Amino acid sequence: MNEIEILKRKATEIRMELLTMIYEAGTGHTGGSLSSTDILTVLYYHIMNVDPKNPKWEDRDRYVQSKGHSVEAYWAILADKGFFPKEELKTFSQFNTRLIGHPNNKVPGVEMNTGSLGHGLPIGVGMALAAKMDGKSYRVYTLMGDGEQAEGSVWEGAMAASHYKLDNLVAIIDRNRLQITGSTEDVMSLEPFADKWRAFGWEVVEVDGNDIEQLVEVMEGAPKAAGKPTLIVANTVKAKGISFAENVAKWHHHVPSKEEYQLAMEELSKQLEVLQ
Repeated sequence: MNEIEILKRKATEIRMELLTMIYEAGTGHTGGSLSSTDILTVLYYHIMNVDPKNPKWEDRDRYVQSKGHSVEAYWAILADKGFFPKEELKTFSQFNTRLIGHPNNKVPGVEMNTGSLGHGLPIGVGMALAAKMDGKSYRVYTLMGDGEQAEGSVWEGAMAASHYKLDNLVAIIDRNRLQITGSTEDVMSLEPFADKWRAFGWEVVEVDGNDIEQLVEVMEGAPKAAGKPTLIVANTVKAKGISFAENVAKWHHHVPSKEEYQLAMEELSKQLEVLQ
């Protein structure tokens, strides 16, 4: 099994884990977690330089999940990497848990509390600027949602990143085209999306955000230009991996019924079998 196949298998396992978390907790953001799973898998298992045994290591790469509501894949990956025990995933969204419905920096591996949309990119800009000022070589990665692009602070951060020539900053947008109230283009149209970011001084590349091989190629090549921050527009499918949920708006925060959960797990199990 080559590395791409290993990453595909890992992404499927993470989907199964996060779906179980949501089903057992009776709450969660299913669609966005599933759409961003491949992105996070490539980041954490192939790209980023982090150490679960030393999560505050000064030279670690930084990751900020701006679309904090889609936290389930993030929790599953941090546990699988060894930042905290896997058994703790069973406490997701339970009373007194650390694993709440948004990233919580009391959990090892989480840099910042996030979830109030529009804040992740400006935080990432600050981290990347600090690295430049301190002469550090670490990189900063920030994942945003496409519905989040209606927030003005995103564009303030975009201007600052370009102004300070932060080529150690890579922003990724989970472009699944659906937000809580429907289509992004109906709620607040974004197109021409890539051109807007280019106008703000970013190097922009578009990719199939559910294609592991494409993600590896693009992320290995980031930053794409010296002196410019990089934006990866990751075109994804909401609720990727579950055929009856894909591109269905209600799955933004729909909790699967017992029957839906069983059907979804059967589908994902078959995907694993193909990857044997």
